[in-house]
Parts: sequence; C-alpha cells; structure tokens
Amino acid sequence: MRYVIAPILRDPQEREACLSEVTMRVWEKIDPFQEERGSWNGWLTSLTRHAALNHARRISRHGGAEALSEDPPSPELTPEEVLLRQERQTALQAALGQLSAGERLLFYRKYCYLPSTAQITLELGLTERAVEGRLYRLKRQLWKLPGGDERA
Repeated sequence: MRYVIAPILRDPQEREACLSEVTMRVWEKIDPFQEERGSWNGWLTSLTRHAALNHARRISRHGGAEALSEDPPSPELTPEEVLLRQERQTALQAALGQLSAGERLLFYRKYCYLPSTAQITLELGLTERAVEGRLYRLKRQLWKLPGGDERA
C-alpha cells in the first residue's frame, strides 16, 4: 500500500494519514469483497490508489485543512452511478483485453500505481524516451477502440 501511496502523496505525514484511512476503509469494506470479481491485490491496490488520490484532492482543495461537513454524503452510490461505473469498467476491460500482456502491464504500472517514468525505466531497463513512446502508442491504440476518445 505504501508503494501505491508514495508517488501520489509526497509529505510523509500525509502518507501515514492516508495509510490509516485506507486501513479503515479496508476494514469497513472487507465484507463486500468478492474474489470472483477480481484478485485481492487488485482490489487492495484500487482501494489504496483511490484513497490516495482523494486525499491529494482534499489537500489541494483545502490547503491541508479538512473541513467537516455537518451532513456527510451518503457512501452509497445511486443506481445511475452504479450502472455508469459498470459500463465504464466493462468498456475498459474489453479495451485492455485487446492489448498484449506486456502492454497491459505497462498500462497498469503507469496509470494505476502512478510511479514516475524514471522509476519505470529503472524497473524495465529501458530509456525514458522508450517508455514514453510506448505509453503514447498505447493511449493512441486505446483511443481508436470502440468507446475511445477518437483523438488519434
């Protein structure tokens, strides 16, 4: 979890606060976890990444000072939000399924774990320019697929 949080939150105190928040969220959401829908590592990584991104947004929005609302928002998604999320997940899974295993791994490494390009180059033994070129071609390839952005 620290590996996922570190590139998103630079301040060590914020990292620890986020790690505590993720731990609590895991504790609260362990019952709905369904192994047939995905792996434990994938679920934990996703939960951690989203918590870290939300934490970073909160910091940038409030300058580090969190204001507590008197009426906390409902944690439940609306039926429309559930349907939209399912449609997006299905489209993304279909698009990623058309990539090779190596391309999928690079995509997940960059856009899910969010390490710097320099860190990826060290892990893969490639130049920064080669990694950036591969990522650019991956994005173009995904844009051309049905449901893509059609920018290419």
